[in-house]
Amino acid sequence: MEIREQQHGAVKGITPKGPLCTQDVPEFQRLVQNAIAATMGRCVIDLSETPYVDSQGLESLLTLSELLADSGRTLKLCGLCETVKEILDLTDLAATFEQYEDMNSAVRSFL
Repeated sequence: MEIREQQHGAVKGITPKGPLCTQDVPEFQRLVQNAIAATMGRCVIDLSETPYVDSQGLESLLTLSELLADSGRTLKLCGLCETVKEILDLTDLAATFEQYEDMNSAVRSFL
């Protein structure tokens, strides 16, 4: 899996390319935690290039969400495909994350 980082003003965008699966979770988790620390939680995960999230990938998103929740913030996701939306719905986790259509609307939510 390739993971891209983009800076959008004070907000860091993280875009994993490919399925978010067990073998990629440690690197993904490390990058996102560093972005959260560097931007005081102003971080968006763009899943537009992520066709699938397995149980470990989902657990990683939950861990990141809990990290942000400790300081009163919510993990923001954007660009979710139908499969990932369905996974979140089936696991009753959709409400755990703020979800946006695209990176621009997610970035604007910080204003």
